[in-house]
Amino acid sequence: MNPKHIELTHLDGEGHVRMVDVSAKEPTHRSARAEAIVRISRELADRIRTGSLAKGPIDDVIRIAAITAAKRTDELIPLCHTLPLDAVDVSIETFDDRVRIEVCVSTTSRTGVEMEALVAASIGALTLIDMGKAIDRWMVIECVRMLEKRGGRSGTLIAPDAKP
Repeated sequence: MNPKHIELTHLDGEGHVRMVDVSAKEPTHRSARAEAIVRISRELADRIRTGSLAKGPIDDVIRIAAITAAKRTDELIPLCHTLPLDAVDVSIETFDDRVRIEVCVSTTSRTGVEMEALVAASIGALTLIDMGKAIDRWMVIECVRMLEKRGGRSGTLIAPDAKP
């Protein structure tokens, strides 16, 4: 396909940036699931499991940060629509060498919630780094990715290696 013939949805006819008009779309149920994986030290993993971090209950703080991030995505990502979120669910798994944060977001709206899920997972990972940096200064966010999206014109899409 010739790049000159691709219609760019976030540009108007004069080439100016714009927010896509979704007013003609019917609201439908939509959901998205994303994950962030943070590599951590065994010492930090042990402290998370025993609840002995000086900054408090890390799982609860990560959940609050991720939910808040999902709700404020439109303030952080230019051209994202403001969406009425129906639910944000955050799960956290701690392993000996990593923490996995999974976020599921749903709405009944005219556009999807993929960005809300990705922003929430990212902020959850950054919150982990902030809370754990006194124990492990060298944490690495290894992955932030979409696992699944449902609803809308493209229907259901699931990453090939995503676990249900």
